[in-house]
Amino acid sequence: MNRITWRGLQLLILIAMAPMPALAQSDQPTARAPRREFEGPIAVSDVKPHIEHLASKELRGRSHAEGRKAGEYVRKHFEAAGLKPLFGDGQSFFQEIPARNPQTQERYIAGRNVGGVIHGTDAELRNEYIILSAHYDHLGVRGGKIYRGADDNASGVSMLLSVAKHFHNTKHQPKRSIVFLGFDMEEKMLWGSRWFVAHPPWPIGNVKFFLTADMIGRSLGNLPLPTVFVMGSEHSPLVKLALDDVGSPKGLEAARLGIDLIGPVPRSDYGPFRAKKIPFLFFSTGEHPDYHTPNDLPERIDHEKVARISSLIARLSKQLGSQSEAPVWTDELKPHIDEAKALNKICSLLMKANDDEEYKLTDLQKVVISQAVLKTKRIITRGKMSANERKELISVAQVLLLSVF
Repeated sequence: MNRITWRGLQLLILIAMAPMPALAQSDQPTARAPRREFEGPIAVSDVKPHIEHLASKELRGRSHAEGRKAGEYVRKHFEAAGLKPLFGDGQSFFQEIPARNPQTQERYIAGRNVGGVIHGTDAELRNEYIILSAHYDHLGVRGGKIYRGADDNASGVSMLLSVAKHFHNTKHQPKRSIVFLGFDMEEKMLWGSRWFVAHPPWPIGNVKFFLTADMIGRSLGNLPLPTVFVMGSEHSPLVKLALDDVGSPKGLEAARLGIDLIGPVPRSDYGPFRAKKIPFLFFSTGEHPDYHTPNDLPERIDHEKVARISSLIARLSKQLGSQSEAPVWTDELKPHIDEAKALNKICSLLMKANDDEEYKLTDLQKVVISQAVLKTKRIITRGKMSANERKELISVAQVLLLSVF
């Protein structure tokens, strides 16, 4: 995680504590359509075995030789799901990532992306690509301890493999081609996804939508949230509409946030695609105390949540793969009320956890969080949010990420 200076954090806190404008007389609550729910096609029995295997002691944190074994596991399941090889003119599931030894200048293979494709059914649209991805590498063994990476990111890979199998078993296939990508070297400055974007198997402009899932098996700060955060839809109206249309599996809340709420530095493999202005979504349930520790274990995963998120991604990718228009990028960002709702819930749960002595907040944190509860409640009551109010919410979100979680 990137750090900021204490002076920068003080500035964010001051902005977060600033009073919001008073409500105008004309600001009335805006009615919204009820949230659509559906029964998900992907079950716990689909995702759990993948998480248990990839985060097993035997794979030792999926780095070096064990990382290669994890890549082979992903390839084997891609092949079993009927995917066609993505690389080497359709002859290989692997894209090698080269590096150079700085001392000897010798070249070697540092990692391997794993990719497969289901070709679209439409003669023209099959040359447009929808990418679903998750990184399969983790931190390996450090200080004699295995960093097993159950949430980061065996959970995301289980989604990828389960959705691939689901597509294989589906009678009606999308018009566009669906690509399934397991990235290597995400933990090393996103090197696997950077390499792919720089060396794609077809012009990168043919990618019409990119989705990555990173840490989808726990809950932000271990708070009782039945929530997955879905970030990036603000950059494509068609993606936003598709999310509205597909709804959510029962028991899951899909909270839409702007990607800027978690800071300018990319936190996962969406970064290189965002830089190319390719419409994207980043799915994550958020960081928790076991993030990047040896305690990120399979038995702590909420497998039901992973299955529900996987079902949502399957349904969304089918919709985007078959609708007549492809998503397009926009730089024009409009505030979305879901951001205020998500922050209100997080802040309210933090205050309750502090009262129950599950969290130990400082006096300053309590002031910032309690004011955030009031501010977001007023926005929710009004039913809309101004651009200036959203800037304040960004500051609140970054204070929480940097000083609480």
